[in-house]
Amino acid sequence: MITRTAVFKEELRDILPLLLEARLIPDLAGDCRPSHAGRLTFAPAGCYYFHASEISPMNEVDELSKIDLGGLPPLRPMLLDDLYQNVLKNLHLELGSGPVLYLISPNYSVLNPTPDETITDFIARKESLLDYLKEAIVQNLAVYSVLVDVSSYFIEQNNGLVLARLRERDSEGRRFEIKFYTHSPQELTTHYEDKIYIGRDFVDLFNPGRKYFGVKDTIISLKTQYEKLLARAEAKLKKPAEFKSYFQEIGESVNELHNESLLILQSLPPHLDFAKLAGKDLIDVNAQYRAINHFVIELHDEVSEFENLLRAKQRSDFVRYVTKYKKDVTNTISYFNIKVNGLITQRIYQMKSRRP
Repeated sequence: MITRTAVFKEELRDILPLLLEARLIPDLAGDCRPSHAGRLTFAPAGCYYFHASEISPMNEVDELSKIDLGGLPPLRPMLLDDLYQNVLKNLHLELGSGPVLYLISPNYSVLNPTPDETITDFIARKESLLDYLKEAIVQNLAVYSVLVDVSSYFIEQNNGLVLARLRERDSEGRRFEIKFYTHSPQELTTHYEDKIYIGRDFVDLFNPGRKYFGVKDTIISLKTQYEKLLARAEAKLKKPAEFKSYFQEIGESVNELHNESLLILQSLPPHLDFAKLAGKDLIDVNAQYRAINHFVIELHDEVSEFENLLRAKQRSDFVRYVTKYKKDVTNTISYFNIKVNGLITQRIYQMKSRRP
């Protein structure tokens, strides 16, 4: 269960770069104090009271520092098209250390906030690891995601600039969930809050090949993100009981997607060997993945209906969170259509053409 405290932690991480830029440093007593003078108190109208027990340090820098580049599997050579090459060239990293989220440029200068000795030393010692990390991220995007493809217009409008915000997932630096954004290069540090969310993905530095096309991770993530959405509703949505039926319908759809999908995946091979699978078997596998996608489409319809209602009622206090969640659902549908069912269908047609 995702608690309100967990949501507060994540939201604090999201706004820390802005607070630091404004010289507003949150302390552990529950206030946010300007570093020069004065005081800004987090109030119930739009901010929160944070206590030491509610703030868990971010550990991405610490965990990456422990990784020996020589122990990582070599990245396979991959020819990237111009879009992905541009993303790799302009990829910015966001890495957490303690209570601070650092924005790091492609040439490893810290854009925000002012770097301390810890992050400066980390970058100096681990530049080769960061090179590996960025290439691994982009290769994963190219193979196991469509985030860049479906957001290519916005990315190219921003000259290929993509932000990758890493969150280590209690795996001793092995696995990261990554939120991706794009932003105008000219206004990145002056209007950081204008970044455009393009989706989330996962990377396992020690095991780059994903079982089931990575579908299992995505389905579990959709359930987890919905639990966070419920917690945000309690914290941010005025009169949430007014929308009880919508939360119930979406929750039922999420649970059905989660439970049925995991059952289906148990019946499928983790990896497809197209050279060994007969046409009939491949058609059956394709149908099973399509069935999972249909559950995702049903969830998308429920979320879209709720989003439209919130916009009609001008509930700007919460609708942006629903829109972000819908983006994750929409990306999942696109991934199935292009990289899962699209790929399998093409293989089926090729087999048919060889064996009329």
